[in-house]
Amino acid sequence: MGWLSESLNSSIGKKFVMAVTGICLILFLIVHLAGNLTLFAGAEAFNAYVHTLEPFKPIIRVIEVILALVFVFHIVNGVRLWIANRQARPERYAVNAASKNSSYFSRTMLSTGSIVFIFLILHLSSFWATFNFQGHPETGEFEFFEIVVYFFSMPWYAVFYIIAMVLLGFHLNHGFQSAFQTFGWNNSKYFPVIEKIGQIYSVVMAVGFGSMPVYFLFFYGGN
Repeated sequence: MGWLSESLNSSIGKKFVMAVTGICLILFLIVHLAGNLTLFAGAEAFNAYVHTLEPFKPIIRVIEVILALVFVFHIVNGVRLWIANRQARPERYAVNAASKNSSYFSRTMLSTGSIVFIFLILHLSSFWATFNFQGHPETGEFEFFEIVVYFFSMPWYAVFYIIAMVLLGFHLNHGFQSAFQTFGWNNSKYFPVIEKIGQIYSVVMAVGFGSMPVYFLFFYGGN
């Protein structure tokens, strides 16, 4: 297996892992957003959506572990690539301005990714902290819509969520294009289409997720 380790630790191998894990996360975000949009339909619709997943809990747990590994591989390889790029070009940027050699989105990938990661930890911990809520008197189950309303009604959490989603949009905009470049889809005929799809996708994700805290903080009436 030495050849596999050597391949994955090469520059191309790291980029390939970044591309594959990135595509997996891009697909996950689509599914996640589709489910979360039921929040706008009210408590009954969202809780019903959550409860439809109950029979699939064992499968979901496996998927969660796989997603966690995907996140870890994506983050670790992203940091390793950033370090390798810095070490390979320590003096180049002193001669040529960074803005002339790369896009703004590519230069901020580590920063936006780091902030999104911090947000992810906070976001997950908020839903694990169910000790603030009382379960159903008969079943003991939590009403997840109530948990969402609780956190999104806190201005600091809602604002941080919105900022994180804006940065996620920046991150996705470059990541989407970069993944397809790694797969070799960067010819002049198809890449402009990929760029446009990436831009639309990143805006939809940022606006879609970001609209939720806006709705609950400013427009939700609680009925």
